[in-house]
Amino acid sequence: MPADASTNADAAAPPMVIVSGWVVARPDTTAEVEAACLAHVRRSRREPGCLRHSVHRDVENPQRFVFLEHWRSLDDLHRHFAVPESAALITTLQALCDELSPIEIHEVVTPPDG
Repeated sequence: MPADASTNADAAAPPMVIVSGWVVARPDTTAEVEAACLAHVRRSRREPGCLRHSVHRDVENPQRFVFLEHWRSLDDLHRHFAVPESAALITTLQALCDELSPIEIHEVVTPPDG
């Protein structure tokens, strides 16, 4: 193989997209928020490009639900955001929660071996 030829081992892995965010439910809507969040992550896990989609309860504030998502690409994430159920979740959470964080999106690139 010529010295300037690259192999898959030399190339950086394709970027992965990590998304995070959180909401704080009102005391009277916590169970409803939990149900909506669980339904959303379970549906989202079946979408193309979804590597991980989870929701967690904050041990210091059980009314806070934290989302963590891993997507194969930004295109996959944008398709996820375009799904009507994703927009419906935001509308539901806006009605049921006292606080919604901004959504954080990070593109992670694994450097090549070297």
